[in-house]
Amino acid sequence: MVDPTRGVLYPGRLPQFHRLPAEGEAADLVAWVWIPEWDLAPGETSRQDIVGYPALNLVVERDAVTLAGATTRVSHRDLRGRGWAVGALLRPAAVPALTPAPAAIIDEEVRLHEPVLRRAVADAMESGGEGYRRRAALALAEWLVARVGPLDAHGRQANAMTDVLLGPGAAGSPEEAATRLAVSVRTLQRLAHRHVGMSPGAMIRRRRLHDAAERLRGDPAVDLAALAAESGYADHAHLTRDFRAVLGITPRAYRARASG
Repeated sequence: MVDPTRGVLYPGRLPQFHRLPAEGEAADLVAWVWIPEWDLAPGETSRQDIVGYPALNLVVERDAVTLAGATTRVSHRDLRGRGWAVGALLRPAAVPALTPAPAAIIDEEVRLHEPVLRRAVADAMESGGEGYRRRAALALAEWLVARVGPLDAHGRQANAMTDVLLGPGAAGSPEEAATRLAVSVRTLQRLAHRHVGMSPGAMIRRRRLHDAAERLRGDPAVDLAALAAESGYADHAHLTRDFRAVLGITPRAYRARASG
């Protein structure tokens, strides 16, 4: 089971946070639905630092619907006042129905004019009572299933690509992933570009970074050289270089902040 805080650099700073599984047909389109809720005192700010999963997110808030592209670096959002968001981490099969060029929105968010979706999710979130989060997640999922339509062979192949690159027993290189999928490396690259906007190699590196960060949070005493080997890095230097490039800090500094 995926850690519900995977990709969140400092889980202790989170507001109320829930992660729900996708149900029914939506499981082919959504990896999971995530729902943060916050109610902060006047003048209080909660900064959320995120290293995104190598995927796109469809996000519904009270006054907007946005499509967030995959990210190449750490990002943050400052929460104030009272609010909520309902986000879907998209599986690759869902992406072409929302954008023809995911690479064009890397590290960006674009607003979508989808008032029906926004109202359906907002009504569920603000209805209160037992199960309101699940109702909101279902509203988003049902809209997405209708938007995408029946899953075709290209969508199934794109989902299989992500499973091979990021799932349990994931491939250690694009070449290995292509072999497992019985496609050429060039075909694998086209799939990743069309459905994620990142290269297969970049997706693998992000998975390794998530693995390493999660391990550092869970076991602050872990030896960094051993961690590098366990996470698929060639050595400690490669681990440190990846942390610096994406997070702007070393693994040692991240460990100190995450445990502080």
